[in-house]
Amino acid sequence: MKLVWSPETASKAYIDTVKSCQVYGESSVAELISAMAAGWNANLVVETWSKGGAIATSIGLAVATRHTRGRHVCIVPDDESKSEYAGAIENAGDLPEILVGAPEEVIGDLAGIDFLVVDCRYHDFGSILRVAKLGQRGSVLVCKNASSMDSSEFKWRGVLGGGSRLVRSVFLPVGKGLDIAHVGTSGGEKSSSGKGKRRWIKHTDRESGEVFVIRK
Repeated sequence: MKLVWSPETASKAYIDTVKSCQVYGESSVAELISAMAAGWNANLVVETWSKGGAIATSIGLAVATRHTRGRHVCIVPDDESKSEYAGAIENAGDLPEILVGAPEEVIGDLAGIDFLVVDCRYHDFGSILRVAKLGQRGSVLVCKNASSMDSSEFKWRGVLGGGSRLVRSVFLPVGKGLDIAHVGTSGGEKSSSGKGKRRWIKHTDRESGEVFVIRK
């Protein structure tokens, strides 16, 4: 089994998120993330949040899990963040599970994550990605506020565990930047020759916008 894309579910979640987030007047990040989570039919959606953060993405994820009938979990670092988060998202009519503690520690208790959203402004967001227990069908990982991180220091392959393989990744200049990776399990299909297949890798320069294609 693997994650299967449903454009109909993605479209419904996108429209519902647009309606739910009108009052916030933020960028289209929430709608896009909601559509992705719903479109990939994510059963377990996990996000990290801290005091002062934007709430629209959380609302979008709540909308997505309503469509997929999945589980939405938010990890916050302390009780103060929990109180602020609960108050903000409850006003929108949703209240996901809230877990309190260091994200890189708490996330280890959650197995089978299909969709994970982390904030690049968190000092150790890479550790969260490293210890996350991803779903057997594969997972979608999203780093928001990605424009703030040093692309030369962050590589998806450097944070993925041995049981995962990078299917594709892309940086989108939406909001303050989204770095997205689609991850498959190591038990995926192999080339018919039984050996590693050479493939093309696309890299987009975040400053110039130039696209480089390399064969590896």
